[in-house]
Amino acid sequence: MTESYVIAIDQGTTSTRCIVFDRRGQLVSLAQQEHKQYFPRPGWVEHDAAEIWRNVERLAPLALSRAGISTEQVAAVGIANQRETTVLWDRHTGVPIGRAVVWQDTRTDTLVNTLLGEPGADEVQHRSGLPLATYFSGPRLNWILNHTPGLRERAERGDVLFGTMETWLIWNLTGGLHVTDVTNASRTMLLDVRTLQWSEQACEFFGVPRAMLPEVRPSVGVFGTATAAFPGVRIGAALGDQQAALFGQTCFTPGEAKCTYGTGSFLLLNTGTELVRSTHGLLSTVAYQLAGEPAQYALEGSIAITGSLVQWFRDQLELIATAPEIETLARTVDDNGGCYIVPAFSGLYAPHWRSEARGVIVGLTSYITKGHLARAVLEATAWQTREVVDAMNADSGLAMTTLKVDGGMTADNLLMQFIADVLDVPVVRPLASETVSLGAAYAAGLAVGHWPDLEDLRRNWHRAAQWMPAMDPAVRDREYDNWRRAVERTFDWIKPA
Repeated sequence: MTESYVIAIDQGTTSTRCIVFDRRGQLVSLAQQEHKQYFPRPGWVEHDAAEIWRNVERLAPLALSRAGISTEQVAAVGIANQRETTVLWDRHTGVPIGRAVVWQDTRTDTLVNTLLGEPGADEVQHRSGLPLATYFSGPRLNWILNHTPGLRERAERGDVLFGTMETWLIWNLTGGLHVTDVTNASRTMLLDVRTLQWSEQACEFFGVPRAMLPEVRPSVGVFGTATAAFPGVRIGAALGDQQAALFGQTCFTPGEAKCTYGTGSFLLLNTGTELVRSTHGLLSTVAYQLAGEPAQYALEGSIAITGSLVQWFRDQLELIATAPEIETLARTVDDNGGCYIVPAFSGLYAPHWRSEARGVIVGLTSYITKGHLARAVLEATAWQTREVVDAMNADSGLAMTTLKVDGGMTADNLLMQFIADVLDVPVVRPLASETVSLGAAYAAGLAVGHWPDLEDLRRNWHRAAQWMPAMDPAVRDREYDNWRRAVERTFDWIKPA
């Protein structure tokens, strides 16, 4: 019998990757391409959706050739994608309308403040399980429709389509199938997270024509068959990248949690079929749904700026030449020297949800060196994680006992140790480092019978590294208090126009 494989398209914030996995969940080959980041105004972040699709077309044959396989040996393709990024395109030509507006973009901050005072705002937040914030697609879609002449009329006629990145990719892969999955749909503010259908009330509130919206499907199930990039291969799954990481970490049981450390960082706790509504600034979101089964839900803490703070330190300040150098530089000092960096570049996400906040560096004295700044950059990720874990423990009524971690930043041993110290729990990294991609592959393979069940996937999970807490509790409490005072300094920086 010929060995069969599953491919993941991992469409991230800075790059797109095609990764081939074998039946044991082992990575066989990888092809990757960065795409350009556009920053046309302060707070604006954009991508070229057409460039991203061209990259997929280029990467697909490259991943296959590096694995030494053909499409006939591919059982299914799964997609994991940056979630709230908003793409509009012409139904007839397939050409994007303007650039995609990225999840980090804050151009809707004034609009969000206005909408918060409108009748129906509380109902929209309750139905969606999300706070009204610049993070989500609904306000962004409203902004684009209102700021592009003639676009609303075209959308109402059904000539303009909306999607997050997986919708755009599936459209191009299949030659015109307009669908989304429940995890991505749950990040738009337009979905009723209970019924898993588009909310008429939310569409009316945001002024979004229903004709623009894709069909909502389960995350795990055959969407269609590719006619481009991987012709003849079934598309077996689509998941938002953080839900894909939860799936790849095999967090299938309520109470299991993971945190992915990438451009931003995202901590998800599986709450099972129960939708837990947060009272501490977390998101109630869909974790995944297998075709024919009830949806599984999660609590999520979204942190906007973690890995991208290291990129800023490298590219804007030019204090290091490569991202891994930050650990070496941070180890030149024993502590942060009293300096704290709160990276509210796009406002603060969980658990604060302050879109008007902007980043600060506090505690600067003539004693501070670039080593102290490097350490403060890493510590910012750990303290933001602590804020989210505290909120998660309060909402769930559970005390987290272990945190599973993944993502590029987990290669930084100093950071992982500091996270274990500030959380006072073990931090565990799996052997498979590509958990976002692996989750998409697992889900797609599950949909077509490549893997029989969830337990079979669990057996593939193995621990690679563990960090145990070793910080004095008095130091932890003192430093956390300093961090929280630093966070308060970011509030109310942007004044309403």
